[in-house]
Amino acid sequence: MRSFAIIADSTSDLCLAMRQRYDIDYVPMNYVINGEEIKASLDWETHSAKEYYDLMRNGTIIKTTQVSRQSFTECFTSYVNKGMDVLYISCSSALSGSVNLAQLIAREITAEHPEAHIICVDSLISSLGQGLLCIKACECRAEGKSLEETAAYIESIKLTVNQCGTPATLDYLRRAGRVTASTAIFGNLFGVKPLIISDRIGQNFAVKKAKGALNAKREIAKMVADYVIDSEHQCLYISHADCPEEAEALRDEIQKLVGFESVYIDYIGPIVGASVGPGTVISFCVGREVTIEGKE
Repeated sequence: MRSFAIIADSTSDLCLAMRQRYDIDYVPMNYVINGEEIKASLDWETHSAKEYYDLMRNGTIIKTTQVSRQSFTECFTSYVNKGMDVLYISCSSALSGSVNLAQLIAREITAEHPEAHIICVDSLISSLGQGLLCIKACECRAEGKSLEETAAYIESIKLTVNQCGTPATLDYLRRAGRVTASTAIFGNLFGVKPLIISDRIGQNFAVKKAKGALNAKREIAKMVADYVIDSEHQCLYISHADCPEEAEALRDEIQKLVGFESVYIDYIGPIVGASVGPGTVISFCVGREVTIEGKE
């Protein structure tokens, strides 16, 4: 059985220590400031996380790109040339076209290298929810499962990864086209916080609203307690956009209602961060299958 690489992208929000621990690689997207494309490094190579989110706080408009053809080709080919297969677990196709390009390039590469297999899985989620699925895939690989078995398992569980988060302000979601201008103005004026899940087709959808940051965290905790299965044997993942205290406060609210074996907290990376903005907190856990398909 051929060995295989597990590849994420810049929306997986897996830091260097986690990628090294689980032997996960990633293909970068780019963010754009004043017309300059910058590698969306999960290790914050150009701007530190603080610098990046301070730019947003100070009014800098940051746009993003999907993974380039060149990045996919170089990454996939490098592993094929080593005699390895590839499993790419992408950002949700509802948020990025990267998985579609990856599938096209995978077909081109395997046409030239028929001995190689490249499987691209649409995670239908982003941030540490996508990262969680990459970690699950690594655990399968460590157990001796094949590329095909691992990909099938990730496909079977991906809708059991439950996301719930809330932004500090709706301004960035408005700029990214995720909410209307009128909704953003009303929400900011009255302190209304949307509680945003990743629905069953991979789009971010506000399922509830809460008045104020504390009530939003309490509602997220209730949702986690309702969704989660077998919490005492799993890790709770929390990502945040340069607001570690808010992430810890969310952890504390969740732990008042349900206990987890462990909790992992880390930064929302530059791609997801450009859409949600500083002050956002998001929780992820494995639980009941997501059945909601959001419609405005």
